[in-house]
Amino acid sequence: MREYAAARFAREEGVPCLGICLGLQAMVSEFARNVVGLVGANSSEMDTTTRYPVIDLMHDQRDVTDMGGTMRLGAYYAVLEPGSKVAAAYGQQVVSERHRHRYEVNPKFRTRLEEAGLWCSGTSPDNRLVEFIELRDHPYWVATQAHPEFKSRP
Repeated sequence: MREYAAARFAREEGVPCLGICLGLQAMVSEFARNVVGLVGANSSEMDTTTRYPVIDLMHDQRDVTDMGGTMRLGAYYAVLEPGSKVAAAYGQQVVSERHRHRYEVNPKFRTRLEEAGLWCSGTSPDNRLVEFIELRDHPYWVATQAHPEFKSRP
């Protein structure tokens, strides 16, 4: 499969890779396919019939019919794992970043992904939502569900 080839190349070749929002979704899907062995794993946003929806519509979004401004919008806190690359980059354990999405790492697959080596290095304060992922043994294969560029200035 050619989908997510850049994420796979970066992971396998030790090339630094930063995924933002959809980038996190691509990286999780690639990892699920090629490391966990979930053939065809995908985001249900990209493939509604995937057998392994490792990225799925947030529970809170399931009954939403008016798709206007109803997605997860605005600033949300994330608790970063000590020793993670994201905690080192931010220089603190709790950060706030802006969001704009409806899809998240599917909690039904989180344990399998983590057991295979995907580190959920930042989560919502209640540990329910994955906000950051990374690989411990990679120079920099890091992603966030948030949009940190929304807080940047030229």
